[in-house]
Amino acid sequence: MLKIYIYNYLIMTKVECSKVYVNTSTFSTNDNHFDGAFARVNIKYGELVEKGLMRRISNNNNKAFDGMKNPYVFTWSNDIPNYTWAIASGCASFYNTGLETETNTRMIRYLDEDRFEIYAIKDIKAGEELTHTYKSLKWREIFKPLYKNLIVKQ
Repeated sequence: MLKIYIYNYLIMTKVECSKVYVNTSTFSTNDNHFDGAFARVNIKYGELVEKGLMRRISNNNNKAFDGMKNPYVFTWSNDIPNYTWAIASGCASFYNTGLETETNTRMIRYLDEDRFEIYAIKDIKAGEELTHTYKSLKWREIFKPLYKNLIVKQ
């Protein structure tokens, strides 16, 4: 009975990130130190890893913020060029990126509802760093050097 109650509670919440924690990224170097998101528990393929809300900080009508030069915001539209940028709840801002064949999660964006869900696309072990492919990895100005570096490492 308690398991059913907890399950129903998690479904009803808008933000759920209990399976994730933030620590120093395994991609950090001596010259570039940054954080990453990690699995707190084993996570199976297809399982919900995290869900949360997005807060829009600009859009087509209010271009006060330029996310093309800021790596800490999310592309929050399907437009290219994009002027709709958002910040995320939970640990989502700490997921680092990689090419689609190398990542272990996938973010589903509910743009009209300003929410997201992140699912495992592989089995993930507790302690493993969580990554997903950034929607704007290939075209966003701030990510161009990163994308080139990922292609070279292939």
